[in-house]
Amino acid sequence: MAGADRPGRPSAGARRAGYGVAAVINAALLFVLNGWPGWQAIPFLTSSTDQVLWLVSLSLAAGIAANLVYMVNDASWLRSLGDLATTAIGLSAAIRIWQVFLFDLSSGWSTAARVLLVVTIAAGCVGLLVNVVLVARWLAGHPRGGHIRIGH
Repeated sequence: MAGADRPGRPSAGARRAGYGVAAVINAALLFVLNGWPGWQAIPFLTSSTDQVLWLVSLSLAAGIAANLVYMVNDASWLRSLGDLATTAIGLSAAIRIWQVFLFDLSSGWSTAARVLLVVTIAAGCVGLLVNVVLVARWLAGHPRGGHIRIGH
């Protein structure tokens, strides 16, 4: 069965629209942080933001590029490669944000931000592992074959 015909998978048009929306949102964030009004206008960001801005911008740019590619071709293997790259960059940005902690927040919100960063980093690690496995399966010639069994 073709990928677009699989039950439960959105139509190609709906997927393309989603990729387009994601690219536009990432572009808007990139513009807000680097253009107008710029990250300096965000009151809870400190001057330490300069230390991570390039990595956050790279993450947003990679997301834009990946989603534009997916609009043309969203084959599973290509999405796995793109998701691997964007997840790795995003995870790097989250780790760097943790190290620098560029937020000027009250103690309660500071703790909440750190917890959110830990959750983000953990999710990024899981996502990275999943995409490594998916890419490895494609390279091994088993894109859909078999299930991973745990136990018996």
